[in-house]
Amino acid sequence: MVAFNDIQEETQKKIVSAALEEFAEKGYDQASTNRIVKRAGVGKGMLYYYFKNKKELYLYLVENSLEAIEHEYINKIDLSETDFFERLQEIVEFKMKVYFKHSGFFNFMSQVLVMESSHLPDNLANRIDTLRTEGMGKLYQNVDYSRFRDDLDVEKTLQLIQWSLDGYANSIIERLKGIDFSQFEYESYHEEFMEYLEVLKKAFYQKKGDE
Repeated sequence: MVAFNDIQEETQKKIVSAALEEFAEKGYDQASTNRIVKRAGVGKGMLYYYFKNKKELYLYLVENSLEAIEHEYINKIDLSETDFFERLQEIVEFKMKVYFKHSGFFNFMSQVLVMESSHLPDNLANRIDTLRTEGMGKLYQNVDYSRFRDDLDVEKTLQLIQWSLDGYANSIIERLKGIDFSQFEYESYHEEFMEYLEVLKKAFYQKKGDE
């Protein structure tokens, strides 16, 4: 593949943006390179000069999206807050800010993660798993667990919370299957998650007067 990143930045952005939207809306199987070049306002010959086929373009977008998410989100998570639930809330709030700045990447990757992992080679699938592990690891790094109830085993409590988070994530995946991710309303899911987070906090934290 000729170096796509070396072409004029404006043209590159148009093609990437158009392709992200098309895959987010239609998914890999239904995505059309004809619609992509029409959205981008470029000739189809130009697209195929840089990418041999739809699959090569798709994998380029996955890699590009992972780099953006890693550098703009994972690597910039603030670890100064030591309260567990406050940090979890801050991480979610920060992700929301990054989402609105790079919604194309996030919407595209949501489609990839929910529907299309079978299209990914092992190296990209493993990279996604690594980023998930790194992101989750930052949730537990240097946390003050003193606010958890004294009658609870903290390690088991954290495992229960992790199972709850995983279960919620899996339920979201099921609910989102088949949707047009270019129209994804992140705010409603954010509000819902915060409500569940408050329930967990009340269940496992000491009451104010007991601290």
